[in-house]
Amino acid sequence: MADNSDRLSFAIDLAQRAGSSALASFRKLETLTIEKKGHQDLVSEADRDTETFIRAEIAKAYPDDAIVGEEHAPTSGTSGWTWVIDPIDGTANFVSGIPQWCVIIAAVKDGEIEVGVIEEPCSGETFSAARGKGAFVNGRPMKVSDATSLGEGSVGAGYAAREDEKAAIAVLADLLGQGGMFFRNASGGLMLAYAAAGRLIGYIEESMNPWDCLAGMLMITEAGGTVLMPAPEALTAQRVPLVAGGPGVYDAIETLARTHLPTV
Repeated sequence: MADNSDRLSFAIDLAQRAGSSALASFRKLETLTIEKKGHQDLVSEADRDTETFIRAEIAKAYPDDAIVGEEHAPTSGTSGWTWVIDPIDGTANFVSGIPQWCVIIAAVKDGEIEVGVIEEPCSGETFSAARGKGAFVNGRPMKVSDATSLGEGSVGAGYAAREDEKAAIAVLADLLGQGGMFFRNASGGLMLAYAAAGRLIGYIEESMNPWDCLAGMLMITEAGGTVLMPAPEALTAQRVPLVAGGPGVYDAIETLARTHLPTV
């Protein structure tokens, strides 16, 4: 197992500092330049500035590590470590003044997610995990839900306009028909963190970018849950289907995905 302790501490500190900077921008939205190509295709100068800051700090601390991010081109490295970052996940919320967005930082080595941090500045919550060392929120251990049926809680449901809306509707209809309920807050990263914390019983989405989901996937597995893991070579390279849940409901959520989603 890779030595991930130093990178975890670094990532927590960096996510908190980046979150504080982004929060300052959030509090003065009227001054931001925002590019809008569609409801779910938004970018603000806060996104770009936050990613630039994160990249610069990683480059100073770990100059031999590679970096993959949402807003800028990837950079190569020689250490075998790759940082995967989303400076602001939930940009549609951010630019609308909705306090449901987060900073996501993950680190991958040898096809394994080693470190994951999700910082939610508006609530002051820091979700974190390191492979083999558990998952935490503000230092307190997290545990996935112990629900044993879909009717015992809400399933986080992600959707992007590029996906098959008929498939997404079929998933929700089937879930509701089984007595379940869905939850969506337009931040996949936060919903995955909430699943790791047991606030949601699971999560389902046709496909997610690596910078949105790697940190949350690690948190869920470290908190005792199950995640449909992609092949190691796909971790940082492409969108992947996301199915996750506590041990009592994972099979039911995976059945929803395999029944209705074309990517699973």
